Amino acid sequence: MRTPRLNRDGQQWIFDYLVQETGKVFHWDEDGRPLPKSVKSHAQISKHLGRIGQRLERVAAEEEAAGHSATAFELYYRASSTFGQAQHPVLENNDEKRYLHGRCIANYEKVIEHAPYPIERLEVPFEGVELQCNFHMLPGKPNAPLVIFIPGCDMTKENYPDPRVMQSHLRGMHMLVIDGPGQGMSNLRGIKLTPDNYERAVLAIAEYMAERAEVDAEKIVVYALSMGAHWGLEVAASGHPLIKAVAAPWTSSLDKYFILDTFSPRYKQLFGYLMGASSEEELDGWVSQMTVEGREADIKCPVLMTVGEYDSRSPVELVYESYDKITAPKELWVYEDTYHQARMFGETQPRHDHHMMCHDWLADALDGKYGAGHDKKMYLRTGGGGPNGTQGVGQDAMHWWEK
Repeated sequence: MRTPRLNRDGQQWIFDYLVQETGKVFHWDEDGRPLPKSVKSHAQISKHLGRIGQRLERVAAEEEAAGHSATAFELYYRASSTFGQAQHPVLENNDEKRYLHGRCIANYEKVIEHAPYPIERLEVPFEGVELQCNFHMLPGKPNAPLVIFIPGCDMTKENYPDPRVMQSHLRGMHMLVIDGPGQGMSNLRGIKLTPDNYERAVLAIAEYMAERAEVDAEKIVVYALSMGAHWGLEVAASGHPLIKAVAAPWTSSLDKYFILDTFSPRYKQLFGYLMGASSEEELDGWVSQMTVEGREADIKCPVLMTVGEYDSRSPVELVYESYDKITAPKELWVYEDTYHQARMFGETQPRHDHHMMCHDWLADALDGKYGAGHDKKMYLRTGGGGPNGTQGVGQDAMHWWEK
């Protein structure tokens, strides 16, 4: 049984109704229905997605046996990703959690086998334990820059990148994706999230990767998405010399009150599991320490933040305040009339435009494009130009009426 009991558990009845009506556990302001219509409550998600994963895995194996490697590759990835989504709502390490996560890993082993470029599963030492990572190397394994991807709190390292759409490779960079404390394999190993251990984990991983022959140790950057942006900006604030730039889209670096107490009940329940809290009071005490506020001036490397104008997890006026305290080279892209998953075009997740544009920004940072004093705010208007155009330069969402 999931623990601890929380005050927000009293909203479970309306939460289940929203799951039934919208096919979502959060981001109800977004279009689409990611869950199958057979799901009528939160408790059903793991079973019904798990069944879809089982079918994908079966057909992938059939196609593999028929000698259709390219089809098997795609279907194994979809199976792994689906099992990863299925295990996530199970907020305890029970038999169902272990089965679903195990199939996520097993199917990804097949992705590694059939991928058109080398993927290596790494075990990185960290404070007496090991953190599992996926190392997506450029074909030929050249010495090249490295992007460390920090997933959001609803992701595992198998979800992103879609190995069919490698934005880092298209820009001449390797990518390493991590299961940090409280994510994916770390949860199964009992490696819980604490208020400050994720930052240390990323720095330990960066130091480990700097020793790899394939990695240009002078060109390591961080791509940190959603809740991962909180940890990415913490890494930027560490001032560690290995970290040359941080892109933090869908930034969630503010007071966690907004995500845990004003958003979907799922998040407070999730963080109780990720952190191993024994009570709501303990959980509240821990998450109150999870903020980048007060550390902005410690950031030295170039940083990019993006946010949707109406992201309820990150009130835009507070994002502006935090951004203004950063003295390092910086950019802020605010997407007009968007929510948490801020982007310009309505593509599916693997092809979100923010993935490609943030990778461009990181590559430009490594090329020295952002020097001292660089400060660019963009208000990306609905139906307007992008972050490298001129429309929206110097404008802000707090004065939307000004053109």
